[in-house]
Amino acid sequence: MRVAVVDKETCNPKKCGEICERMCPINRKGDPCIVIGEKASIVEDLCIGCGICINVCPVNAINIVNTPEQLKESPIHRYGINEFVLYRLPIPVKGEVVGLLGQNGTGKTTALKILSGEAKPNLGEVGKDQKWDDVIKIFRGSELQDYLRKLEKREVRAVYKPQHVDKIPRAYKGSVSAFLSKIDERKAIPELLKRLDITHVEGRKMEELSGGELQRVAIAASLSKEGDIYYIDEPTSFLDVNQRLNVARLIREFSERKMVLVVEHDLAVLDYIADRVHLLYGVPGVYGIVSKPYGTRIGINTFLEGYVKEDNVRLRDKPIKFTVFAQSEKSSKQSPIIEFTDISKKLGDFRLEVSAGQINGNEVLGIFGANALGKTTFAKILAGAEKPDSGEVSSKITISYKAQYISASGYVNDILSSSGQNIYSEEYRAGIIVPFALERLLERDVKELSGGELQRVAIALCLSRKADCYLLDEPSAYLDAEQRLILAKTIRSFSETGKSVIVIDHDILFLDYIADRGMVFVGTPGKVGTALAPTHLRESFNRFLKGLGITFRRDPHSGRPRANKKDSQKDREQKAANEYYYTALEE
Repeated sequence: MRVAVVDKETCNPKKCGEICERMCPINRKGDPCIVIGEKASIVEDLCIGCGICINVCPVNAINIVNTPEQLKESPIHRYGINEFVLYRLPIPVKGEVVGLLGQNGTGKTTALKILSGEAKPNLGEVGKDQKWDDVIKIFRGSELQDYLRKLEKREVRAVYKPQHVDKIPRAYKGSVSAFLSKIDERKAIPELLKRLDITHVEGRKMEELSGGELQRVAIAASLSKEGDIYYIDEPTSFLDVNQRLNVARLIREFSERKMVLVVEHDLAVLDYIADRVHLLYGVPGVYGIVSKPYGTRIGINTFLEGYVKEDNVRLRDKPIKFTVFAQSEKSSKQSPIIEFTDISKKLGDFRLEVSAGQINGNEVLGIFGANALGKTTFAKILAGAEKPDSGEVSSKITISYKAQYISASGYVNDILSSSGQNIYSEEYRAGIIVPFALERLLERDVKELSGGELQRVAIALCLSRKADCYLLDEPSAYLDAEQRLILAKTIRSFSETGKSVIVIDHDILFLDYIADRGMVFVGTPGKVGTALAPTHLRESFNRFLKGLGITFRRDPHSGRPRANKKDSQKDREQKAANEYYYTALEE
């Protein structure tokens, strides 16, 4: 099946002179393949997939792709003519956490809307009110058959934890306690706030909360409601590693008596939280396919391998393999480009202390630790945006800095051009535009972009500037798992050209994949942060995870770090050997 999608927001036939309609070879033969109304419309049965309309559209509003040859089944839902199509549905299971893993724009939200009863499947026939019997027939013999029958009878109550928790204060202006008291159907809020370590925010107003506090309030609010099925969309955004695993443990316990679906892009957390996983793949914004359910380990490894054997579909050209870089050997051969003495900085009641160290050329330094320990303050000191109270940074190099919180104005092409690069050159297109999927964003105003789109633009701008060192503060935020892997490969390629890259992040797999050395922050959040000198990545993570009481091992197939279940045999063995971040035998 050929799927044609027209972006209704960017399509403007009056401005382009209806060039797609005029240049289409089928139209020129006299058949109405492309029809111009207020927007362009493409008849998929007539389209031959020549790609001319895609290439001539000045605003990149057209996307035409062929679905996999093996996909013989009908779609489950289509939003409208020349709009997104979803094939298949994930299967919720009582007593388990079912994870959804895939690129943004491949149908996770659509699937959640259908399974919650917010949207009724139309089986791809736009405008037709399908009979529930016809929908249920597709899933005859599966766990979804009984579930959809209950959904038809409105016997399912769904609870949804939204993805964009930063929008909650816009909808509710009161205090946290007033907000939660209205929805605490299970009388569980006091215990949930304690488990999530946010009892201190009850008296605050919603707009006074940090991103991490908002996330945990949203999780508490969702789990306090009575429901049959719970959809938890990206529960770890804004959270540090300890908070992420704490949330994962809470959701796992909760799932013992409920159906829970979780969308999560941090693969270490997904591995820890989920019992089974569905992959979602396709072309973002065009079509999405839900895979069969996998065991979590096999599902994540299938995603990293990039090949769905059952559907004979390749997700990417090459598999993702995690290897243990010889960080100590590599670092010993590099000369420092940044050196800093012992540094101290006081901000209100908070004090930051940094041990002297150096950052080498041709390396990636990963910086990690709990929230509110001064990582961003240290980044600003390195970038020259903050002055330390004592100590100094000796460097005559140029640093390109991407801040943790992104603010920009203007059109994407103008913002990227401000870096001094020719953004329309083939070299720039191959190195920046294509990897970060910016083709369709160039003509857009940043005010219209989603969090993930804005993050990709900010990263692209940082990497576009001419600099000796690139400093990125939480670049994985808002990015899906595929985009994080693309970013990781791009960062590594930058470091291999002699540049230094510093990355502050909470995604352990992301940091493991890219970093040569690590710098860990410890202390008491909001009061005192202590930064230890950069050292071997395994040594840094070992010290960090020991403080959290969490152990990781390496998967024998993909080499990725996997969190051990607490008090498992492997967990006990590694703690006894003081090996918290995989063992020496796994190198």
